[in-house]
Amino acid sequence: MSMEIEFTDDNFEKEVLNSDKPVLVDFWAPWCGPCQMMGPIVEELAKAMGDKAKVGKLNVDENGETAQKFAIMSIPALKIFKGGKVVKEFVGVQAMESLKGELEALA
Repeated sequence: MSMEIEFTDDNFEKEVLNSDKPVLVDFWAPWCGPCQMMGPIVEELAKAMGDKAKVGKLNVDENGETAQKFAIMSIPALKIFKGGKVVKEFVGVQAMESLKGELEALA
C-alpha cells in the first residue's frame, strides 16, 4: 500500500522526472480551499494505485522553483508525468476515478 509522496524542489528530479512509473503531482498550497478538497482524493488515489504509479503533492509556497518551472498559475493543478514529461494536465478538483483511469492507462 503506497502512501502519497511529498515532492519538493530537492527531490523532484529524482522522484518525478527520473521515475520509471507514471507520476501524478498535485501542485497545492495550504491556504487554497479547493486544494483542501483535493487532498483526501490524492491520498485515496495513492493507496488505490499502490506500486503501479507514484502519487504525491508539491506545496507551491515552499517549492517555488518547481512551481515556476511548470508555470503553475492556478491551483490545485494536477500533472501526470511519464518519462520525465508532462503527459496530462488538470486544473481544479478532479474525481478520483478519472485520475485513476488516466494513471492506469499509462502504467
